[in-house]
Amino acid sequence: MQRPLVLNNKQVLGMIKKKIPLKGWIMWLLASLFYAYQYILRVLPNIMMEDIMSKFHIDASIFGQFSGFYYVGYAGAHIPIGILLDRLGPKSILPICVVLTVLGLAPLIYTDLWIFPSIGRALIGIGSSGAILGVFKIIRLVFPETRFTRMLGIAVTIGLLGAIYGGEPVNYLLGVFGWEIALHGIGLIGIVLALFLYFLTPALKGKKGFKGNVWHDVKEVLSNKMVLVICILGGFMVGPLEGFADVWGTEYLKLAYELPDTIASSLPSFIFLGMCFGAPFLSYAADRWHAYYGVITLSAFVMAFGFLLIFFGHLSVTFWGIIFFIIGIFCAYQIPVIYKASSYVSEKAMGLTTACANMIIMIFGYIFHGSIGRLMDVFWQGNMAHGMRVYLPSSYMKALLIIPIGLILGGIGFWYLKHKTKEG
Repeated sequence: MQRPLVLNNKQVLGMIKKKIPLKGWIMWLLASLFYAYQYILRVLPNIMMEDIMSKFHIDASIFGQFSGFYYVGYAGAHIPIGILLDRLGPKSILPICVVLTVLGLAPLIYTDLWIFPSIGRALIGIGSSGAILGVFKIIRLVFPETRFTRMLGIAVTIGLLGAIYGGEPVNYLLGVFGWEIALHGIGLIGIVLALFLYFLTPALKGKKGFKGNVWHDVKEVLSNKMVLVICILGGFMVGPLEGFADVWGTEYLKLAYELPDTIASSLPSFIFLGMCFGAPFLSYAADRWHAYYGVITLSAFVMAFGFLLIFFGHLSVTFWGIIFFIIGIFCAYQIPVIYKASSYVSEKAMGLTTACANMIIMIFGYIFHGSIGRLMDVFWQGNMAHGMRVYLPSSYMKALLIIPIGLILGGIGFWYLKHKTKEG
């Protein structure tokens, strides 16, 4: 049997100086496809809300908790998986992360006890955490630093395409084959991806990654007040992506505007499509004019205005698509937020700050999902059908108003930081 390719740092750097090896391109592509795959799993509750609530006999509050467990697992696993990737390399860790996401799907199919799908949703979040961290790691191992932003941008675009095609096409599969058969197929794709990652990823060793006391560096980052304030304010602004587009948007559009399933499931995908363009655009604007706080503040108020138009305006489907696309562009505010947070720490802690900032921002996904679900039960008007609660469009809208409220609070906070620090 042929021995696996083992590369140390000097060999990797030597190849980078000459030519990017084919193995490197394959590693990057597979990690990018994993990032797209986890996005499909992340938005599944948006499409399967009725099926899940019907099978497990749950209300909106519990469903919101279920959806939010993804972010608990995702955020909680960020630092441990980052350390493991540095210690053991992508070959050992990424296939395990893919398998965790597949295992997270199984309880939806094979059990009627609600506790297990909740655990499974957290497992999907834990595994998904390895996707973006794996992309970071592989780009730094294989490509020169001058290509980091470019390759990361392409990888994020591939991932967002997964979110886009986790909408209407997956909804079609669910309608044709039934959701249990469709989930089996999605799980099989994950197993195949894990096998490809394991057999086609070279074993990269000889790099310890973190130097010194890792937990001392974590404490340094998490005790930095400016980092925490920036990340918390950034968390207030994740509602459009991690609240509306991920889960609640499709059902709201179906009920409030009586849209067909295909249109209702495809419209939130315009947010992800817009983010594909927003990631390079906002990054360039913030860098070009050194206006990080300004770009973030503008993003908050534009997104808030867009949601108020969706909730209270009388617009056509075409205009909804345009508004969601614009909201998606400004959802890329997270990139300047994470950069700005990392600018307040020492150079050696910048990488760790990036992971911690992403972790703090993502945990707000759990807060938004849980809050929206609880608010829907608060505004529930007592309607029942087949033993299940029926929520009117007004209940959805009142609960979803937490999204523009969070955006306005975040925008005011970043406006205050801009004027207090007198920085761009």
